[in-house]
Amino acid sequence: MSTETTASVSTHILDTSAGRPAEGVAVHLSARRGPHAHWRTLGGSATDADGRCEDLPALPEGTTHVRLDFAVEPYLGRSAFFPEVAVTFAVVPGEHHHVPLLLNPFGYSVYRGS
Repeated sequence: MSTETTASVSTHILDTSAGRPAEGVAVHLSARRGPHAHWRTLGGSATDADGRCEDLPALPEGTTHVRLDFAVEPYLGRSAFFPEVAVTFAVVPGEHHHVPLLLNPFGYSVYRGS
């Protein structure tokens, strides 16, 4: 059992239409304390050549919910049916939460990775 009091988050994006990582996608991170609390924007990053965001901000202590906002339209171009993807999920203190995004111009999928 972990003694950490905060959760951590990471993500990456795979472009399933091209079969490669999605580089240069802006990702913004927000957090809140409780299901009815206001969202607090913590900052953002962009995916690297491996489709990963290695420098997302740390979550404040007491965070219960996280939202990742992916700005995918600049990456996919005008063919993007979904110009942005927002993924909201619950976090557990002391655990790491890796949330990959599988992306193509007409759909996406997310899951809790490891």
